[in-house]
Parts: sequence; structure tokens; C-alpha cells
Amino acid sequence: MHDWHSWAAVAVFAGSYALIISERIHRVAAALGGAGLMLLVGATDDTSAFYSVDSGIDWNVVFLLMGMMMIVGVLRRTGLFEYLAIWSAKRARGRPFRVMVMLVVITAVASALLDNVTTVLLVAPVTLLICDRLALPVAPFLIVEVFAANIGGLATLVGDPPNVIIGSRAGLTFNDFLVHLAPLAAVLVLVLIALARVLFGRELTHDADLTAAVMAMDERAAVRDPRMLAQGLAVLALVVAAFALHPVLHLAPSVVALLGAGLLVAITTVDTGEVLAEVEWPTLAFFAGLFVMIGGLTGTGVIAQVSDALASAVGDREAGGSMLVLGASGVLSGVVDNIPYVATMAPVTADLVRHLGGGSGDAMWWALAAGAGLGGNATAIGASANVVVLGIAERAGRPISFWQFTRYGLVVTAATLGVSALYLWLRYFAFT
Repeated sequence: MHDWHSWAAVAVFAGSYALIISERIHRVAAALGGAGLMLLVGATDDTSAFYSVDSGIDWNVVFLLMGMMMIVGVLRRTGLFEYLAIWSAKRARGRPFRVMVMLVVITAVASALLDNVTTVLLVAPVTLLICDRLALPVAPFLIVEVFAANIGGLATLVGDPPNVIIGSRAGLTFNDFLVHLAPLAAVLVLVLIALARVLFGRELTHDADLTAAVMAMDERAAVRDPRMLAQGLAVLALVVAAFALHPVLHLAPSVVALLGAGLLVAITTVDTGEVLAEVEWPTLAFFAGLFVMIGGLTGTGVIAQVSDALASAVGDREAGGSMLVLGASGVLSGVVDNIPYVATMAPVTADLVRHLGGGSGDAMWWALAAGAGLGGNATAIGASANVVVLGIAERAGRPISFWQFTRYGLVVTAATLGVSALYLWLRYFAFT
């Protein structure tokens, strides 16, 4: 890097990244401040930042998230997720481990269709209620649900924000994620259930009297608006179907999500302002700032130089390169939030895939997605869902410490990354 703009871009990005990690200031302020500095030092300009496909804000990502947040905002008001959680507890006959398994499955499936942060926001309060009724420790349930949310989010394009970034950068569709990563996610849910039995089994004791109280709960009372629930489920089904039919409809996921959100707002009685209030605008602003910062690194050639160095290290060893990306992503995503990590690595991975020719079904992309999604389970700050659940537990008077979460997270992450490495090797390299 001989151009001073390159060094300036690296300095701005590193400084902003350090602030995001340290949380000394809000990550949105760090990202937007970094984006402003990138423009100020000339690492990028307004045309590149706002209109360039390669080095600007990825509006497909922003509007896909906004549309899905609006749909979830309507569903939140119906009581759907509370109904599912209570229903699962009753079907498990109040048995603590059976309850945990049911909540894990519901959380994983919901995270695949929606997103992991929204899912834990909806499921965690009901989990607190059930644990209170059964006099069970809250921490094991909430921790395992976070793991399930991050694993379930791996399965689809819309399940985890890093997947949206990867899909947009690599041109991967909703169906691509279903075919390549949903089978892995299903296997990992089973692995998680087995690990939960080992890690938490002794803490899950059964009380017959308290079980009877849970069995008396009426899950139907949780549904506050049956008409809106039916409308919301119908629209969600249409949206998911349109995602799956992308090869036929040729509609971008962002367009589908916005159409679904608009249709749902139009046909329900919900107030438009209330739905828009459900949108996590700080998250969208964070994405915008992050994309501008990455664009500065791209425009000054920094990303290209990193890509060349990695390509030289990997050589023609696609299998070894995929394992390297999987392992490195798992480690780094446990230390920093996986969203900025994937936003940084996506253009690097794109160059590596082009260099290697993508001969094994774009295995490098699946390694990046799996490593980033699963690595987030390693520590209490590794993924947004982790931080959200720790906040919910603290507000409920059941705080979960950083190390209480992390000592279990490291075990789960190591096991799931090991299974993922075996899956990638068997599916893309062992028999080619």
C-alpha cells in the first residue's frame, strides 16, 4: 500500500472496528463516524458510497432486513410465538429436558424463517415464564436457545444477517442456502440437543406439582388477534414461497420482503406508524455505515491486496482454503460481531472463489457462512442474539455472566465447527 489513501482507509477502519469491539461508544456511532471519515479522507466519495454496486451501500441487504422486520413486527402483536412456546411445554408434559428440546426446535425453525435476534426476543420472555412456573434455572434454557437461534439462522438466506451479506455478494439464492446449509443446520440441532443433555442435564429436575400448574395454562389465551395471526401467517407463507421460487420469479429477496410487508400492513388493522416503530433503524444505519467503510477499503485497493495474499497462501488447495476460512471465521466471530466480520471478508472470499474457479459448489462461501454463524456462539458478545438474551436475563433479575455463557459456548462452538468441517469435506471434496 503506497497510496496514503490506502493507509488512511485502514486506519479509519481499524479505529472504528476497535470502537465497535470495545463498545465504548455505540456501534452505530462508530460505523457512521467511520463512514464519514472515509468520505472525508477521500477513500471513497458520494457516488461510490450511495450508487456503486461494488463499493457502496448494499441496498438489497438494507431493504430485505427492513421488510422482514416489518412482517415480524406485525406477527409479534398476534401472540404467535407465546402460543408456540406454551404449546410445546404442555406437549412435553412439563418434563424439563423435553421442554428444552421443544424450545430448541421451535427457536431453530423460527430463526431460519425470520432472524435470530427477533426469535430470541419473542421466545425468551415465555421461557422465563415457564421456568418460573417449573422452578427451573433460567440460564440453561436461555443459553441453549441462543445456540439454537444461531444454528437455525444458518439454514436460510434470511436467517442471519451475515447470510444476507453473503447471498448478496455471491449471488446465492434462498434455495442455495436451503440445499447447502439447511441439512448441516438440521444435523447441528441434533448435536446441540445431545450436548445440552450432557452440559445441563443435572440442573433439570422435575417437580410433579409444578408440572400440573403448567399443564393448566391455556395457550389459546396467548393469541391476542386471531384474524391478524391468520393474515400474518398467510403473508409469511407467500414471502417464503417467493424466496424459494426466485429462479422462476426473478424477484430479489429485498423486493419480496417489501411487497410482503406492504401487503400485510394493507390488509391488517395495525397502525403503519407502529409497524415502522418495530423496525430496528439503528441496525440498518449500522449496516449502511459499515458498507461505506468496506467500500473505502475496496476503492483504495486494500481488499484486493489482502485477497492476493490469501490467494497466494491458499494456492490451488480449495479444500484446505475452505477449512482455513471455516476455522478462522469461527475464531474471529467469537471475539467480534459476525456482521462486520462477514462484511469485511465477503469481498475477500469473492476473490478467492474467482481465483479457485468455484469448482466445489462454492464451498468457500459455505465455509464462511458456517464459521461466522457458529463462531458467534463462542462468547457472550459473539453475536447480536447473545447480547440481547443477556440483557433480557438481567432485566428479569436472572443475570447470566460473560463467563457463564462463554464456558458453554466454547464447547458448543468447537463441536459444531468440527461437525461442519466434516460435512464440508464429505460433501464437496471427499468424493470429487
